[in-house]
Amino acid sequence: MDNLLLSWEEFIKGKRARADVQVFERYLMDNLFNLHGALVTMSYKHGSYESFVISDPKTRHIHKALVCDRILHRAIYRHIYHFFDRIFIHDSYSCRSGKGLHKALNQFTFYARKASNNHHKTVLVLKCDIRKFFASIDQFILLAILGDRIVDKRVVWLLEQVIRSFSTVNPNVGLPLGNLTSQVFSNIYLNELDQFVKHRLRVKHYIRYADDFVIFSQNRELLTQLLTEIQDFLLRMLKLELHPNKVEIQTVASGIDFLGWVHFTDHCVLRTTSKRRMTRHLQTNPSQATIASYRGLLSHGNTDRILRIVDKDKF
Repeated sequence: MDNLLLSWEEFIKGKRARADVQVFERYLMDNLFNLHGALVTMSYKHGSYESFVISDPKTRHIHKALVCDRILHRAIYRHIYHFFDRIFIHDSYSCRSGKGLHKALNQFTFYARKASNNHHKTVLVLKCDIRKFFASIDQFILLAILGDRIVDKRVVWLLEQVIRSFSTVNPNVGLPLGNLTSQVFSNIYLNELDQFVKHRLRVKHYIRYADDFVIFSQNRELLTQLLTEIQDFLLRMLKLELHPNKVEIQTVASGIDFLGWVHFTDHCVLRTTSKRRMTRHLQTNPSQATIASYRGLLSHGNTDRILRIVDKDKF
């Protein structure tokens, strides 16, 4: 119960005005005791999802669970995140405490300099994107990975209820974009790739952020060979495929488009589509909070001209 109460306190922040949350809160203790009882007796059943589409800027299909289930997701997350985070590699940056987008961008700059001997040698980057990642996660494989790490079978049973509550057009495949647990499940799933790349292929300069990853090397033939081995591993062990139009090997000097920025040898610039999206957002919501958020984003590259426009409200 303590975990459920703490999870409710974390969940409720910023959501008190929502109708479904208000209905749940009206009988809060009854609802939490009922959830607790279902967990103790292992009679818990995950509810249905509300489905909707957002554009941010890519079109994404979001599935929103019931309030009761979302509180449980948070209760699960509070425990398994720390259990698994300690086994993740250093250079996995998505949905992790103390990591994030900005640190991934900084690490890209660091590895580009290190792999090129401080820009004295030409360095190439293998850049990959996993095709339809969340919709392609095999639930049997994910549960096997969890079962190998978690001794308590009751916990595995509970995780299975959450994982099996969702599927795409193919049964037993996919995780919902919208579940807090999907964030940690996705990192657990791709940790298998991270460990393969770092310990089997012995790649030194590797960065992964969600389903995007890059590898640095001075040797094009080596990167081509690594690509083949990674493709084989993903298909054979995780039933995943790389996006055929988003795999490339290029020099840093020619510009590497990674995580919304185009990276060059001595600077990086905001991707054109990101710049247009920022301008549109500022036109519709020119609040100080929005401007401050974008100033933080723009501080990571060569954006003096854009910053002047933002500061002068010329959007």
